[in-house]
Parts: sequence; C-alpha cells; structure tokens
Amino acid sequence: MKKTYFNWSSGKDSALALFKMQQNSYYDVNLLVTTVNEDYKRVSMHGLREELLEKQTASLELPLYKISFPANVTMDSYSETMKVAMDSLVEKQYEHAVFGDIFLEDLKAFRDTKLKEVGIKGVYPLWKKDTKEIINEFLELGFKAITVCVNAKLLGEEFVGRIIDEQFIKDLPENVDVCGENGEFHTFVFDGPNFSKPVDFTIGEKTLRSYTLHDNDDDNCHQSKDIEEEKNYDTSFWYCDLIPK
Repeated sequence: MKKTYFNWSSGKDSALALFKMQQNSYYDVNLLVTTVNEDYKRVSMHGLREELLEKQTASLELPLYKISFPANVTMDSYSETMKVAMDSLVEKQYEHAVFGDIFLEDLKAFRDTKLKEVGIKGVYPLWKKDTKEIINEFLELGFKAITVCVNAKLLGEEFVGRIIDEQFIKDLPENVDVCGENGEFHTFVFDGPNFSKPVDFTIGEKTLRSYTLHDNDDDNCHQSKDIEEEKNYDTSFWYCDLIPK
C-alpha cells in the first residue's frame, strides 16, 4: 500500500473522495491535512471552528495535521509555509496526496506542479465526474452536510446554514454548480458512512464579511487591489457560525 495523506477541507467533496479512497486497497490514507487561520482558529475559507474540525476528524478516526496561516498572508509566505509542510510529509515517506477537486483545471495544474517539486503524486478520485452525480451519490451514501459559507455575489443569506438535501439542490440558481465547485458555497460534513458518530453542533449567527484583495495576497485571503478590480473578484461571503455541543 502507498502511504498517502488527504488534503482535507472538512466539506462534502473531501468526505466523498475520502470514502472512495478508503475502498481502494492500493492507497493507505492515514493522515488528514487542513489549512487553518491561526488568528481566528478556523478552517481556511470555510470559517469552521477548529474544535469542530477536530471532532470531525476524531469521528473519522484519522489523525489531523494542521497547517496554520495568519489572517493576512501573502502568496510568498503561503508558498513558503506550504513547502515546509510538504517537505515534512516527504520526510515521513508520504508518496501520494489526495484532493477532492472535480473540474478546475488551473487549480489541479497548480497543485500538481507544487507536488512534483517535492516528489509527491496527486490523486483525484472525483476528477471529471458529473457534479450532479457526485452530489446524488453523496446523499445516497448517507452523508450529511450543512453550508457554512456562500459567495454573496451568487447566493443570499438564506443559503448559508442550510442542510444539503434535494430541496437545497433544487433551490440553487442555474448559474451555480450543484457541488459549489467554482467556490459558490462551502460545507461542513457532520455525519456519514465513514463516521464513527455524528458531530453535534448548534447553529449560531450568520455574518456577511467583505474583503479587499492586495497585490501580493493569495486566493485564501479574499482581498482586492482596488475598487476598479474588485468586480473581478469574489469579495463578499455569508458565513454561518457552527457552535460545538
């Protein structure tokens, strides 16, 4: 078996991809790797509390390796931190890295380039699969997820803090991918066939946050160069705070 780590987002695509990898005897997936905001103690992009991330991975019965970044991180510092983390994984003899990406070619190319630099191979169990089939399989397998972040340019407040089900899918606008693969929404998975028990939480407040992108900032920062360029970036997001029980 090939020693493999999983780039874990805490969301639905990661959960389904991990489940599929656990059915594949060629790979030994024995570590989840997640980037977190060290200033706010939350999962990058998703805004999920670290405590819920830890409860989730404990239910999955897999160890968690957190890579921490400050709230305002430049691309240079992001790349440097990631390189150090990846080097440490290579030292531990990891050969493969798994991602839940579906169809974003540029993102996959970026990942594969960075992995090649350290001698790790990328694995994409959901790659090029139809997103409608993916979300249907996710639900049929018994996974349960809730939206924790939505792109305010595409979805309103009513879509955040909402359980992913058939009605949610029907209510999505036509220009929104049903898996949110273009960043339209992000989720937290709290139960599923590979969970030892559900992760309990209560729904907290919903908050609209807007960001500004600066010249040297990476895509995890959501910060914009100036007002003129701002329309080319997604800069406002609705977040729903989930509170651990």
